Amino acid sequence: MSRIAVIGAGAWGTALAIVLGRKEGRQVQLWAHEPEVRKSIAKRRVNQLFLPGHSIPESVHPTSELKEALEGASMVVSVMPSQHCRAIFQQMKPYLHPETLMVSATKGLEQNTLLRMSQVIEETVSRDGGFLPRVGALSGPSFAKEVARGDPTALTIASRDAALTETAQRQFSDPTFRVYTNDDIIGVELGGALKNIIAIAAGVCDGLGLGHNSIAALITRGLAEITRLAVACGGKPETLAGLAGLGDLVLTCTGELSRNRSVGVELGRGHRLSEIIPGMHGSVAEGIFTTTAALGLARAQGIEMPITEQMQAILHQGKPPRDAIHELMTRTARAETRNRP
Repeated sequence: MSRIAVIGAGAWGTALAIVLGRKEGRQVQLWAHEPEVRKSIAKRRVNQLFLPGHSIPESVHPTSELKEALEGASMVVSVMPSQHCRAIFQQMKPYLHPETLMVSATKGLEQNTLLRMSQVIEETVSRDGGFLPRVGALSGPSFAKEVARGDPTALTIASRDAALTETAQRQFSDPTFRVYTNDDIIGVELGGALKNIIAIAAGVCDGLGLGHNSIAALITRGLAEITRLAVACGGKPETLAGLAGLGDLVLTCTGELSRNRSVGVELGRGHRLSEIIPGMHGSVAEGIFTTTAALGLARAQGIEMPITEQMQAILHQGKPPRDAIHELMTRTARAETRNRP
């Protein structure tokens, strides 16, 4: 596999292109929506807008044309924001082939349909005389800057297509980027999407000046909340105890590079979402959108998600963060685990 397309040149897409471009004999086509990103990479070998300070290998070729990016690609890595996934894949569809492997590295849910990204890709590509694509999901604890820097990182690639996971594992893995395989794409995708909500809550706690006790409790109960919904949707509990669940949750809730946690910090300090978003300079905190979709999915499955409910109230209904935390702490007392013998 000598030609791979990465669709989306934000920080994470650029970091994955750097990983893929490190192998000899590899050509990586990196599609950038923003013209200034394409020009920056082409002229200076740096994505100055989203990932400054990290050199991009010469084997990575930036382009703003989807046809050029996808031509001859054996694997397509999808790294666009979740709310743009459907529209971009509709544009990509004429240039895709049934044998092409598709790896989604986007951690989110589609707001209107409540679908995971692999489902959005399958639905879009197969519609109107298309074909059912071979799709996997790449997820796990990974900050783009640290991946680009070459810090040791471990992720998981999930699909029901064993040949896809084995190929993706082989193509991504190198001495600093270790990839495990998993057949639970539901658990992997939901773990990656839902942890962003809990990360916003962790940031809120920090912004309110709360300490480590509060964050530890939030992470633990957040994992329980995520697991309940993922299992109800067909995921496996052990997946949520792994890299795409607990691993990613801990990183995003505690790491200062987390965009979702940063949004929560500002909310806890009393700023409104409308004031926070302009300061993100085009970067996306997926948890802002995922919160609404997660609640819709939870209601459809009959699952209780109290932390998510409070984040929805803070983000989109103007609820004071301190009131939300108080309400979580004064809920009716109950057993920690259910269905005990």
